[in-house]
Amino acid sequence: MVFLVYDILLLLLSPAIIAHHAWRTVSRGRSFAGFGERFGFIAPERLMPVAGKRPIWVHAVSVGETMAVKPLLRELKHRYPERPVVLSTVTETGRSVAEKIAEADLVVYFPFDFGCAVSRALRLVSPSLVIVVETEIWPNFLRYARRMAIPAVMVNGRISDRSFPRYLRFSWFFAPLLAKLSALCMQSEEDARRIVAIGAPAHRVFVTRNLKYDLPVRTLSPAEREELHQRYRLPPDALVITAGSTHAGEEEAVADSYARLVRERPGLFLVLVPRHPERAAEVGTMLQGKGIPHVRRSALDGAPEPAAGGVLLVDTIGELMNLYALSDLVFVGGSLVPVGGHNLLEPASVGAPVLFGPHMHNFREITALVLAADAGEQVEDRAGLEDALRRLLNDEPRRLAMGERGIRLMTEQGGAASRHLEIIGRLLVTGSGE
Repeated sequence: MVFLVYDILLLLLSPAIIAHHAWRTVSRGRSFAGFGERFGFIAPERLMPVAGKRPIWVHAVSVGETMAVKPLLRELKHRYPERPVVLSTVTETGRSVAEKIAEADLVVYFPFDFGCAVSRALRLVSPSLVIVVETEIWPNFLRYARRMAIPAVMVNGRISDRSFPRYLRFSWFFAPLLAKLSALCMQSEEDARRIVAIGAPAHRVFVTRNLKYDLPVRTLSPAEREELHQRYRLPPDALVITAGSTHAGEEEAVADSYARLVRERPGLFLVLVPRHPERAAEVGTMLQGKGIPHVRRSALDGAPEPAAGGVLLVDTIGELMNLYALSDLVFVGGSLVPVGGHNLLEPASVGAPVLFGPHMHNFREITALVLAADAGEQVEDRAGLEDALRRLLNDEPRRLAMGERGIRLMTEQGGAASRHLEIIGRLLVTGSGE
């Protein structure tokens, strides 16, 4: 009954879904081969690296999930080098990040959850195991994987405060879907309790902690730092502030504070990295209106060298970690506006002191750990952000100490990938979650 209701709803929505993705493909000049992958059509030549090798299929919906699963991909390749990895995403930005991950032997778009599309994709890939990152519950995909005797496991699972009541209200729908998963690896005891309350079989639920803690710790050598400084043409001796994963409203708040801070301390330089690169034109117009000189990352090679007091506006994908590593101070976006925050552990892993706003409900556990370790500071509003920037820019010992504590936090909290692999290893051996 659950699947019948879902299929009817999907059928009713299918014209709008297909039209939306077709328009995005045409308007952005993308290949229709990618569009075909959403219907389960994967070109034979693309399948060659995985054909006949029973790969592991890992699905990560977008950028955040793709970045989070990287430690697990490294462990999978280390322990099972004979098994190729297929990595799928839903979004274009997620795919751009996925294509730069060395451990992925094949990167594809996740198929629309139509029965014909998912069954075709599963037959073509013929995986030995399906891994879905966080709470990616696609009914037909899980149903057909089960029908084909392909075990499926949820990794880095979490149920947010906001989504839990909705899941609970529709537990009659979700319980049969969760039963299709052979194992559910959750980030915390509370996440485990919630997924069982929604209907997951308790004996298949495990607490394996958060994969985002397994980001590799990285400190730049002098030579690496010099190379990256030249790559991004950062002004020598400038104090670099990076505002990463920002959303509408946050760039303006950061820019206003920066304009005032530059007047007090001329040797500053701001790097702005919108969460969605397609917003770069909008952000650039805002900077221009405020009289703040800027250059876009995609035009950096042909532009005059940025000067202190200016802005590097990043409109590309996959460069945020390098920029965090070069920063004297970092603000993580999605937190001054009610988005729910982004991953504070990314700057912590490269020893960058981090600031963030009050809206961190999607990262409560990480926020608590960063604050307890004194590796970052939380501000209440725009004025609080400017005050914290001013104070920390004038306190180098405090900045360095926060960065060192971030590195220590990452070192102490690692190990989630190994805990996940204990569960995954059993499924690869037995082919069952029972």
